[in-house]
Amino acid sequence: MLLVDDDAGFRAALGAAFVRRGYEVALAGSPAEALSRAEEFLPGRVVVDLRMEGGSGLDLVRDLVRRFPGVAVLVLTGFGSIPTAIEAIRRGAINVLTKPAEPGEVEGAFREHEEGLSEHEEPAALAPEVTVPSLDRVEWEHIHRVLAECNGNISEAARRLSMHRRSLQRKLQKMPPRR
Repeated sequence: MLLVDDDAGFRAALGAAFVRRGYEVALAGSPAEALSRAEEFLPGRVVVDLRMEGGSGLDLVRDLVRRFPGVAVLVLTGFGSIPTAIEAIRRGAINVLTKPAEPGEVEGAFREHEEGLSEHEEPAALAPEVTVPSLDRVEWEHIHRVLAECNGNISEAARRLSMHRRSLQRKLQKMPPRR
């Protein structure tokens, strides 16, 4: 399994979790490094972060699927949207999961894909399932995206979101909705 994420801490933690589950794991911090590691490692499964410095996870999905036929690519994102998920699937991803994703969820997505392949003769005939986030999850992601665009400035983010600063602070204290 190849794990591609520009967040070194997340990448190391997820990698360690899969090593404990018995996987051989390679790590990469950028799309260019991922392609290089994939040439050496020839993974059957790849987990790709959507937003990375040094390139787009969507472009990496396309490149991996073209260069390594049969590879299963799963996209992880902290700021998922339905159009982005659809585009990832069009480019060859088997599924899109929102962060924080547990190793069991990632493993389950790969397992479902492989079971689906064994039930069908043609892999191209499969229509991967797109996970639709709940309204609460979409709101949480939007708030965090706006906050990131404001470089963590709560007052500016509250102004852009047309809400009171204190209301925004209360929403930020809550844990993210699961789905």
